[in-house]
Amino acid sequence: MSKQERVAQNACCSPLTREPLTADWAGDLARMFKAIGDPVRLRLLSLVASHAAGEACVCDISGSFELSQPTISHHLKVLREAGLVDCERRGTWVYYRVIPSALTELSAVLSPESGVLGASVCAPTGADVAVGAR
Repeated sequence: MSKQERVAQNACCSPLTREPLTADWAGDLARMFKAIGDPVRLRLLSLVASHAAGEACVCDISGSFELSQPTISHHLKVLREAGLVDCERRGTWVYYRVIPSALTELSAVLSPESGVLGASVCAPTGADVAVGAR
């Protein structure tokens, strides 16, 4: 089952509150969370995501850090291997872009009301609605 299918399968509520994660899915998620658990990689992900046209060349983002270009490339490789970014070589430069479905999966697995539909069994009721309204 693909990551997108797992998220879409029961999008009415967070997988963490709906049922226990499978070992494979937990492993996939752990790789992604581990990749963004490093402050440099989290900043890199943010720089790529917020860059014009949704993609950034290594040459555009390397100057934002006091790290060597090979170190930046290593961190980008970790993000790519975790499935958070994709890349494309253009001449001598590599351009990176965030994979939106990966960010959706990370946010959906943690959000207690991820994609909740009003008539869903996961929709908040009574006291839950009052708490969520704050």
